[in-house]
Amino acid sequence: MLRVVLNGKEYEVEEGKKLGDFFKEVGIEGALGAKLGGKIIDLQTPIRESGELVPIYKGDPESLEIMRHSLSHIMAQALKEIYGKEVVHLGVGPTTEEGFYYDVEVEGTRIREEDLPKIEQKMKEIIERNYPILRRELDRDSAIRLFEQLKEHYKLDIIKRIDPHDVISVYEQGDFIDLCRGPHVPSTGMVGAFKLTHIAGAYWQGDPSKPMLQRIYGIAYWDTKELEERLKFYEEVKKRDHRKLGAELEMFIIDEDIGGGLVLWLPKGGIYRKVLEDFWKEEHLKRGYQLVYTPHVGKAKLWQTSGHLEYYRQNMYPPMEMEQEEYFVKPMNCPFHVAIYKSKVRSYKELPLKLAELGTVYRYELSGVLHGLMRVRGFTQDDAHIICTPEQVEDVILETLDFAVQMLKTFGFEDFKVYISTRPPLYIGSEEQWEKAENALKKAVEALNLSYEIDEGGGAFYGPKIDVKIKDAIGRFWQCSTIQFDFNLPERFDMEYVGPDNKRHRPYMIHRAIFGSIERFTGVLLEHYAGLLPFWLAPVQARVIPVSEKHIPYATELKNFLTERHFRVEVDDRKERLSAKIRTAELQKVPYILVVGDREVESKTVSVRSKKEGDLGTKTWEELVEFFTELVQKKVC
Repeated sequence: MLRVVLNGKEYEVEEGKKLGDFFKEVGIEGALGAKLGGKIIDLQTPIRESGELVPIYKGDPESLEIMRHSLSHIMAQALKEIYGKEVVHLGVGPTTEEGFYYDVEVEGTRIREEDLPKIEQKMKEIIERNYPILRRELDRDSAIRLFEQLKEHYKLDIIKRIDPHDVISVYEQGDFIDLCRGPHVPSTGMVGAFKLTHIAGAYWQGDPSKPMLQRIYGIAYWDTKELEERLKFYEEVKKRDHRKLGAELEMFIIDEDIGGGLVLWLPKGGIYRKVLEDFWKEEHLKRGYQLVYTPHVGKAKLWQTSGHLEYYRQNMYPPMEMEQEEYFVKPMNCPFHVAIYKSKVRSYKELPLKLAELGTVYRYELSGVLHGLMRVRGFTQDDAHIICTPEQVEDVILETLDFAVQMLKTFGFEDFKVYISTRPPLYIGSEEQWEKAENALKKAVEALNLSYEIDEGGGAFYGPKIDVKIKDAIGRFWQCSTIQFDFNLPERFDMEYVGPDNKRHRPYMIHRAIFGSIERFTGVLLEHYAGLLPFWLAPVQARVIPVSEKHIPYATELKNFLTERHFRVEVDDRKERLSAKIRTAELQKVPYILVVGDREVESKTVSVRSKKEGDLGTKTWEELVEFFTELVQKKVC
């Protein structure tokens, strides 16, 4: 007999009794399942362990997982009814944070986005049929025979990888059957509101050597109103998609003939990057950082010493052979910065030494996970490494975190989530080093009055870290700044400094990035501002629009006047109506439109229109320069 605790009362339960039968015996009604031993089980699942049972009712957060899982099966059944049982082969269909997906292969057919309404309609029919969802347990041989008969080769692949001692279960609804652990609602009619959203590609088991399946995504909530609100949010996300904006604003492209995940920055993107990178360099120089530049490749021995070949090789590109030596393109900048540190004997008087680089690195990413600027194969880290004495650690961390927060605020981000990741079970360095490092991180966060969460045991084996996430205009959080201790590289590379006692000592090393990477931060900025970048960052800050052809010389003169004062200005001299030119400038997210006609020519003024604030009236050229200068100097967002 097993012992379970339910609502504070202990019960004896026969092992193997279904949860639903037990609930009936004790008078629990309306539950969809329960939590037992940290797992969610449904009403048909046998109870096989002792512990506390916590019923799950519709509306509880865990109930969404049960309902969404059932919707993934309903979608799979719908696909088989539409395209044919024998040509639809099922992969896996788990829940997500907001819904569900199923990876499928349809022989001879490619499901398209325009097919989603048809699939939704078939799902609604299956829901109306209100099939009971029934669980059955099979031995291994029976399960193999069943899925061989169903011609579900991906399910057979899963069965072969299941531990022989584990229970194999299937769920049935109508004439549909699927390999699944559960949990599920009792019948197809008991699901909530849903919407299929999009289709993506996914390699089977995430392995590029295996077939590419189609992953069909959906979102689901119990309440229709909540679903509609979420769909509105998705529409806003779609409008802000940095990939769409990047193309419309002519900032960057990713050309598959060049290679997936490799970004081509167009002239406007090049100007934007120059402004961003110049600002980054100036701010670092103000704070005592020294700028360095390092190669894109290094000998295999370097990556062997650093540990990358041992721990990170799956993310590195294959080696190149030159003169019987192997070279790797760099996945990180840190070994090169160590080499710069070690280029001469260092004294404690030189520390902390702050080496900073906008260093481009290359990491092998599967094509299925690439996503615009957010996930790429070649990107530029805003990297820095600070080498300091143990006594300097607290001050260095506080200064570094404050620098990161101030930089992010400059770009208009005010809401932060901070996470401190502490010592994992397997680690290098002494407990004393870890304690000192973790305390330095906590003190820095507390000194800046930032709330934080502890990610217990979440640090890397080589040191604890701070992660800073920023909240964007529509409430999403993005990982940006990281401050990471490293007890590994100083040991591996035998880094030293000469102390005041004239003896050699091991320094502390801190990795630090503020943006994370130029590419990803740009993607975040574009989505945060919906393409309308702050004036000081915008590739084109203003566009002069002449009312007619006769005003083009005046418009050109104004443009040259502003350009000489280092503003980025264009003239729209096309033979188009004024309204069409204004509309084009607005679509291209130009911050300011400068209209010039007879009145402006006569008074040597300009009519100023702000994309954000509308009509700002008339200004003289000197007033306009003063206005623009203030926007740049104050970094107005």
